[in-house]
Amino acid sequence: MELTIVVVVVVVALTFDYTNGFHDAANAIATSVSTRALTPRIALAMAAVMNFVGAFLGQEIANTVASVITIPNPETTSAAVHGLVIVLAGLLGAIAWNLITWYFGLPSSSSHALIGGLVGAALAGGATVKWDVIVQKVVIPMIASPLFGFAAAFALMVAIMWIFRRSNPGRTNRGFRVAQTLSAAAMALGHGLQDAQKTMGVIFLALVTGGFYAQSDGLPLWVIFSAAAAISLGTYAGGWRIMRTLGRRIIDLDPPRGFASETVAAGVLYTTAFAFEAPISTTHTITSAVMGAGATKRFSAVRWGVAKSIIMAWILTFPMAGLVGAAGYWIAHVVFEVAP
Repeated sequence: MELTIVVVVVVVALTFDYTNGFHDAANAIATSVSTRALTPRIALAMAAVMNFVGAFLGQEIANTVASVITIPNPETTSAAVHGLVIVLAGLLGAIAWNLITWYFGLPSSSSHALIGGLVGAALAGGATVKWDVIVQKVVIPMIASPLFGFAAAFALMVAIMWIFRRSNPGRTNRGFRVAQTLSAAAMALGHGLQDAQKTMGVIFLALVTGGFYAQSDGLPLWVIFSAAAAISLGTYAGGWRIMRTLGRRIIDLDPPRGFASETVAAGVLYTTAFAFEAPISTTHTITSAVMGAGATKRFSAVRWGVAKSIIMAWILTFPMAGLVGAAGYWIAHVVFEVAP
């Protein structure tokens, strides 16, 4: 039973990773496509490759995600099965919220959907939630990263406008279209670094709960490779609904503002991953950076009505994924006849 559920959890986790890829494909390339710096298919191929590479750059985020909840007494078979069902239910909650927000074209956070789903399933199943980790590594970065992304993108765009104030606009735009190829690649690399590791962390949590690995063991290479491949394939499949929202509906970006948005967002992703080991939302980061860079045109240029609906999706993600994760636990509880 343990092996069967572990296999199911791994498959569902990789499915989540795939949905994360096509849900978040817009994060890396929407600005480049909207400014015509890259064609959609070239942008998606580039993002898929960089996502794959980024997944191999570290394990800090995976370790954080794997430590969000603790399964009590996983040494016994019944407790191990119970713990695996909790992990499975958390993944189902995250996938459900990803699909709902993808359908409505809202760039919500796959990261917070995953952690919210795990927390909801853990609370329903009686597992321990490490609230200090949630506050320090999730809640504080969730609030701080969009605020910093907005302010930093605004400041960088002001600097660009001042530096190139006497330049020919046409030549400047052409130069920034080329530069956007690099900034989009950096953003995609950061997305792989952040988001693929979250799936690795969940798979490793399941392997430890099932007794196949110890918490002190490193991530197996097959876990890293499979998570990298799943998110890359999902990215290449593309998330066109969200791409339209991020690339056009918030504000009509030009190449300099697209470059500023992607550069700031990529910097935030690397810093939070390596310096703070915090699984932040790539969606929140790039969206807030787009708003910040766009606001330099004039504040009214940002379509704040669209921004408001996106912010509401951000706020609802954690609790709604948690509710679906809790519901998924009770369904799995019946299917697998797990005693809490």
